[in-house]
Amino acid sequence: MLAKVKSTGLFGMDGYIVDVEVDISNGLPAFDIVGLPDTAVKESKDRVRSAIRNSGLEFPMRRITVNLAPADTKKEGPAYDLAIATGILIATEQLSQAFTKDHVFLGELSLDGSVKPVHGVLPMLLSLDGIAGTAILPLANAPEANNVGKLKIIPVKSLSEMLAIFRGEIFPGLCEEISQNDKTYIDHEDFSDVKGQDKVKRALEIAAAGGHNALMIGPPGSGKTMLAKRMPSILPELTHNEAVEITKIYSASGLLQPGSGLVKMRPFRSPHHTISNAALVGGGKFPKPGEVSLAHHGVLFLDELPEFRRDVLEVLRQPLEDGSINISRANGKVFFPAKFTLIASMNPCQCGFFSDSSRQCTCTPLQITRYLSKISGPLLDRIDIQVEASAVPFEKLSGARTHETSEQIRERVNKTRNIQLKRYSELKIFCNAQLSPKDIERYCQIDAQQKQLLKSAFQSLGLSARAYDRILKVARTIADIEESENIASYHLAEAIQYRSMDKYRKGTVFA
Repeated sequence: MLAKVKSTGLFGMDGYIVDVEVDISNGLPAFDIVGLPDTAVKESKDRVRSAIRNSGLEFPMRRITVNLAPADTKKEGPAYDLAIATGILIATEQLSQAFTKDHVFLGELSLDGSVKPVHGVLPMLLSLDGIAGTAILPLANAPEANNVGKLKIIPVKSLSEMLAIFRGEIFPGLCEEISQNDKTYIDHEDFSDVKGQDKVKRALEIAAAGGHNALMIGPPGSGKTMLAKRMPSILPELTHNEAVEITKIYSASGLLQPGSGLVKMRPFRSPHHTISNAALVGGGKFPKPGEVSLAHHGVLFLDELPEFRRDVLEVLRQPLEDGSINISRANGKVFFPAKFTLIASMNPCQCGFFSDSSRQCTCTPLQITRYLSKISGPLLDRIDIQVEASAVPFEKLSGARTHETSEQIRERVNKTRNIQLKRYSELKIFCNAQLSPKDIERYCQIDAQQKQLLKSAFQSLGLSARAYDRILKVARTIADIEESENIASYHLAEAIQYRSMDKYRKGTVFA
C-alpha cells in the first residue's frame, strides 16, 4: 500500500515542503530511503523501526521504500523521522490517511517512541503559507512554532500519544499554555559600572541612537571591551518582527534552546580573531548563518580588530553596506539577513601605548603604520564613528561619583529612534545609518558655513566620499538626540571629531 504525508526541509533560511512517500510491497524484508538523504536521514530507518515496535505497534516485515520528494534536493537531519513513521503506520492501515489530511509532521524519534525536538522549526513552518493547516511536532518546539500565523500546532511527546490524538482518545495540548513559558536570555551588563570614558560613552550612545558602527582606539586596560559588552543594554527594545527574524536565524543555526519561544534580547556576538570567512558570514556544504547573521538586529563585537585576518575583515564590506549576505552554491543561492551594529576595538600600535601619556611606546613610526594598515581604508570608511579611549586616571577609578545607568541612556536612545521612525515613516528605513545618498541630500542639509567646515576637514584628514556621507549621518543623529530639527555647526564639528583613524592614516599623529 502507498501512503503520503508531508514534512518540511530547510535550505539556508528558507523552508520547503517535502513529500514523504511510503510504499510497502511483497518481497524480502528491506527498508530503503531515497531522495538524496544524508547520513542522519539514512539512519532514520533504525530509529523508526525501534520506535514503532517499542510503542506497541506493528512494524511490517516486508519491503519498505521511502521517497523524499523533491528527489533532487539534499535532505539532512533527523526531522523526517516522525513523518516516515506516520507514513508506515498509514501504509499498514494502523492509521487512517484521512486523519493526516492537511497535516505536516516534524520530529526526531527516540528508540522508545518519544519525540525529540529538532532545529529550524520556525523558518520551516513559515514556508507553509496556505499549504498545510496543522503541524504535528515535538512538545519542546511548540513555543517556537506558536509564532507562525494561522497554522494550528499540535505538540506531542511520543508516537503513541500522536496516535491517541488522531483516534480521539485524548485531547491535544494547547500551545497557548506552553508559549507562556518562553525562556529569554539574561539581561546585559550596565553602563553604570564603567568609570570615566565619558567621550566614548557619548560616542556609543550616538551609535545606538542612529544605528551607526563604531571603532574604539586606545591602550590596553582602558575599558574598550567593558564598554562594548554593555552596548546591547542601551539599544532599543526589540519589536515583534525583529524578534521573529532573530529567532528564525537562531532556530536554523541550532542555537535556540528547546522550550524557548521568541528571542527577547538583542544578540551580542564576539567571535575570536582566529575565525574563518565561512564562520563569520556563513556558508558550508549546507549553508548555515555566520556570526554577522547571528548578530542580526544586535551587536557584532570584534575585539583587537587588527588581529583578525585581513581577508576575513574584507568580507564584512557587503553586510555593512547592504545589511545582508548572499551565498552562492552549485545547488542554489542562500540569503541571510545581517543588519547589525559593528562595534570594534583596537590598540593604536603593536605594544598598545602609542596614545598613552603615562607609558612610553616602544614602536617605530614604520611599525605603527604597518600595524594600522592591517585594516583597509574601504573598511574604515564603513565605520561611522571612530573614537579614542584614553587610559583612565586613578582619581576616576577610585572616585565614588554616580554614573548614568543603561536605562537612563536607553531612554534618550528610544526618544531619538522615535524621532527617526516618525521622520522616515514613508521610507523603508528605521534609523539614520540606513539613509541612502539621495535621502542624505534631503534630510541632512547644511549651510555654506558648515560646508566650509567640512571642506577643511576633508583637506586636513584626506576623507573619502563615503566618509562625507557618514559624517552627515552622524551629525543628523547628534541633532536628533538634542531634538534639533536642523544640523548645527557644533553637531557637524562633533561628528568630524569621530574620525580618529583618519588622522592616523593621514600621518598627522607623527608630526
